[in-house]
Amino acid sequence: MPAPDQPNATSSKPSQNEFVSVDSAPVGFSSNVPMWRAPVLLCLFVLVSCAGLYALEHVALFQSVFRGGDIVTAPFSGGHSMPLRLFVLSYMIAFGLLSNGRLLWRIGFTADMAITYLAFCALIDVTALLFDVLAHAPMPLKVIEILSGFLGYAIYSFKLLERGNMPSRIEVERGATRNKRMMFRLVLILLISAVLTISAENILPNTITAAREFALLGGIGPGVFLFLPLVFLLLYILARIDTSRVDSTPFTPALTIIIPAHNEEYIITRTVAAIDAAATEYGGAVSILVMDNNSTDRTSEVATEALSACQTAQGRVIPERTPGKAHALNAALQATQTEFVIRIDADTQIGPDALIYAMLRMRNPDVGVVGGLPVPPGSGPFDRPRLLELVVKHGFYSVGLSAVNSVVGVPGMFAAYRTELPRKLGGFVQGMNGEDTDMSLRIGELGYQLIVDPRIQFISEVPASYKHMREQRLRWFRSVFHVAARCRDLIYSGRMSVRGKVLLPFMLLNSAMRAMMVPMILFGILVAIGPGAEARAIPWHAILAVAIGAPALMSVLCALLNRSFKGLLYIPEYLLFRLLRAYFTLESNLTITVKDHGQHLYSKGALVRPEGKTIREA
Repeated sequence: MPAPDQPNATSSKPSQNEFVSVDSAPVGFSSNVPMWRAPVLLCLFVLVSCAGLYALEHVALFQSVFRGGDIVTAPFSGGHSMPLRLFVLSYMIAFGLLSNGRLLWRIGFTADMAITYLAFCALIDVTALLFDVLAHAPMPLKVIEILSGFLGYAIYSFKLLERGNMPSRIEVERGATRNKRMMFRLVLILLISAVLTISAENILPNTITAAREFALLGGIGPGVFLFLPLVFLLLYILARIDTSRVDSTPFTPALTIIIPAHNEEYIITRTVAAIDAAATEYGGAVSILVMDNNSTDRTSEVATEALSACQTAQGRVIPERTPGKAHALNAALQATQTEFVIRIDADTQIGPDALIYAMLRMRNPDVGVVGGLPVPPGSGPFDRPRLLELVVKHGFYSVGLSAVNSVVGVPGMFAAYRTELPRKLGGFVQGMNGEDTDMSLRIGELGYQLIVDPRIQFISEVPASYKHMREQRLRWFRSVFHVAARCRDLIYSGRMSVRGKVLLPFMLLNSAMRAMMVPMILFGILVAIGPGAEARAIPWHAILAVAIGAPALMSVLCALLNRSFKGLLYIPEYLLFRLLRAYFTLESNLTITVKDHGQHLYSKGALVRPEGKTIREA
């Protein structure tokens, strides 16, 4: 299997890999939006922002009520990089009015977001005023702005959850924690990282102060550029130590590999051949079930020919006429007769030792799901930035989270399960995006460990066109909201869970940050060039922080840790790709259909599942 910096350059990118299926935009929860919608939103955002900036500088009423060039009423000290409250409010107005739904519903959604945000900003101002009165020192304006910025991200995400049509809530089954050592590890690493961060503040105060000026939102400080990277670096080291200690004695139980396939005749032969080669290295019995999911091409015939050519693995093609990947997966689960099952996407070619490493991790009865590190083929226009994206997400963050059993989702490109677990949980959910994340998250909440082992590598196709990349990312980014809504118990219930209380909310917050990235860059430029009579310096450090951000710096570390030295050459492309990814996140949020009213995710009405729906139905 090629190393992460040596993708298979001979892999082709045929045009057939562009598709739209029933999973692209699940009916009821989303709809396809025209490509002009996002550009119009950005134009409306610029107009609203210009009007706000002009009012704050030229309208006497606004100047008498608000201070610091922003919608701030509290006393403060110092300055800021840009008026974040005006930015967030302008974005909420533009997004709400151009969201997906009837006009009156969109107006209600806009008002709900804006009023809630302003109410919380007023609460911050009251707190700042009390701080000034009691401490006899005004609160720094940067602190007020940073709190307001993150508050805006949170309100936007959770209001979209409340107002958007989302999958109905399920009762997430919880099991006893199987390994309390994981929680001890997490607490210990947080303490060590805090001590190291504080030590750095004392040893290098000038450097830390200078770095703070270039942090996200104009000055969050070491919490972003030092503390969090230290946490994940220590987690990553622990995970690699765990990997090195895995018993390497051969463990070759019989297993089944299921491949949901919809119009995959152009690549299914390569996928089956790679599995057969891995089965030869593995040594145990391997069965392949190709689930022909309502294909309109020759997928069934080509897969049958590929299976008949296998030297080691045995397999068959099973037709599943109901459209949707979840239907194919559940039919395959029903047909599986082995203790372990691995789902593999039809456009994924696993490495020769992938099955060996996956089953070595499954030897531990506490492990419920095992994933690995995807590798792009290497010949497409997006493959090089995708390489860095993969080593950052799957090769670093997911590996690190494995050390404390806090992985949320193991992608369906390659995921090994104990067959009993997806069956116990009712099978894969249909009718929403993110069925793979939903399944692995719920298995983790049963108390099983979710492992991402970077030794398990597999080539996974990357969209070769803008159209296909857009379709893929709209699905992926929308799935964050679908999974969070379906598993809302983890967020709102009283029982503690790292996934529910930390990682799911962070994923929602991160989605909001990505959706607002392009608007924030535009807003920074507006702050610099007008409207207004005052000459202003361009807040380059704030703009660059948003355009590049801590993840770009982390990509260097992740590339080095994964020995992806060529990936260092791809960083400029990766930074541009991050902007494109941010734009797709904005478009993805626009595809979510809004309702006529808001309903708190843990209100009495929201807790009732529609009558007649099974747990498999979103």
